[in-house]
Amino acid sequence: MQNRIHDFLDEAAAARGDTVAIHDYADRDISWSGLKQAVGEAEEALKSFGLKAGDRIVMVFENCISVPAFFFAASRLDAIIVPINARLTDAELSRIFAHSDPSVVMFSTDVSEAAKAHADHFGAEAVEGTFGQAALMRREGAEAEPVFKDGREQVGLMLYTSGTTGNPKAAMLTHGNLNSAALASVKLRGREDNDVTYLALPLSHIYGFIALLSAAVAQTSLRLEPRFDVERLYQALQKDVTLLPGVPQMHAHLFHYTRAHNKSKYDAGHLRFVSSGGAPLDPAWKREAEAFYGLPLQNGYGLTEGAAGVCATLNEIGDPDISVGRPMGDCVLRLDLEAVGAEPDKGIGEILLGGPQVMKGYFRDPERTAEVITDTGFFRTGDLGRFDEEGRLHIAGRSKELIIRSGFNVYPVEVEGVLTDHPEVIVAGVVGRQVEGNEEVLAFVKVAKDSKVSEDDLKGFLHDRLAPYKRPSKIVVATDLPAAPTGKILKSKLIDTFSAQLSEPA
Repeated sequence: MQNRIHDFLDEAAAARGDTVAIHDYADRDISWSGLKQAVGEAEEALKSFGLKAGDRIVMVFENCISVPAFFFAASRLDAIIVPINARLTDAELSRIFAHSDPSVVMFSTDVSEAAKAHADHFGAEAVEGTFGQAALMRREGAEAEPVFKDGREQVGLMLYTSGTTGNPKAAMLTHGNLNSAALASVKLRGREDNDVTYLALPLSHIYGFIALLSAAVAQTSLRLEPRFDVERLYQALQKDVTLLPGVPQMHAHLFHYTRAHNKSKYDAGHLRFVSSGGAPLDPAWKREAEAFYGLPLQNGYGLTEGAAGVCATLNEIGDPDISVGRPMGDCVLRLDLEAVGAEPDKGIGEILLGGPQVMKGYFRDPERTAEVITDTGFFRTGDLGRFDEEGRLHIAGRSKELIIRSGFNVYPVEVEGVLTDHPEVIVAGVVGRQVEGNEEVLAFVKVAKDSKVSEDDLKGFLHDRLAPYKRPSKIVVATDLPAAPTGKILKSKLIDTFSAQLSEPA
């Protein structure tokens, strides 16, 4: 088995060097052999700034060719990659620098105005090469981490899994974790020589990172976008995209875009695999997606601490299954029926993850690591789920997001799933709020700018679809919701963002 993530790059360059590795936002192509050359140049640049084995390199960027070049270059040097989205503030970056203790910071200035502004603010030095344009900054006094020959022990990537305020935590993923996840992904989707993956998911997120690594494993091509743009996605689907990994929000925006342009379905004939992750699938929405694509919509479940996907479906078109499927690769799943929020009589418990994709721990935080990794090496996900009679996993919700209303458990994902069944709702987020002697259910939905749907309309829609205790006491209708770069709703910001609307009489 490959020992480091850059081994996949070397194999792709040797076997299919002339194949396009990345097609970028400016319609530039770089082959696998060309990317290997860019990696070599990036490696020399990092050496000149003193990066060495065991150091951390924080990378501040939006998706572009320089990012994978510096990823693989850091791997060659046995440095640890800390990818950060450029849209964070200077103050947030400073907190990450203080916590991750990097010796070098890289800013990808090719495409991102935000990264350019950060580079100027921190006084980084411009560098240029086959990889494009970037800027590097040396930080003194960083303490290197131990280095291991075995890739299953050597940390290759650190990802922040919580907000950058308060006490940050960074999941340490080894090369073994990452390699296992990429191999499992390729096995799930299969491989064809002409495969092109559309990737607008940020490479600073585990989902995007593994999609990149999977392309290297399969030695196929990527269309790499700096951020999601529904028109560019539509155009790419007409050209050559065969693999479309995404989150429900991406698919929902595409459906709204095509309806607005009088296109009822995808008919270019290139796509062969479409997947959705990060939110539950509503049966009606799944049917709509499959009617549009003419392909089965595969669902999945993953998390940063498990190196992305740990479960996925491989259903035929029309299959009513809305589970997240069975374990991928060598992942092992168990349920803790005694955990907070569990309902043993319904078979609902906390999902525990075992196998080669489980992270090494949180960076320099043994106490938090001990809280989530059991003595037998299983990771406590904090997610609640159940298995059906065919061994497929169904997600019930987050134990921390569980709403207890009048003594009943309300799982936000269930309410969100029903809301998104409404044709005017693009995405929905549901949270709880403490009120005197109880907890109320609040819903926030995103609709198109020309939508006329009202709160009363949505409450009427839910009336016969949800038990009374599950129905939101307030539904905020908006044309935008606070979201992460992946499109995932930032639930922690919903109440503050819409405080004025929530104060209005229901």
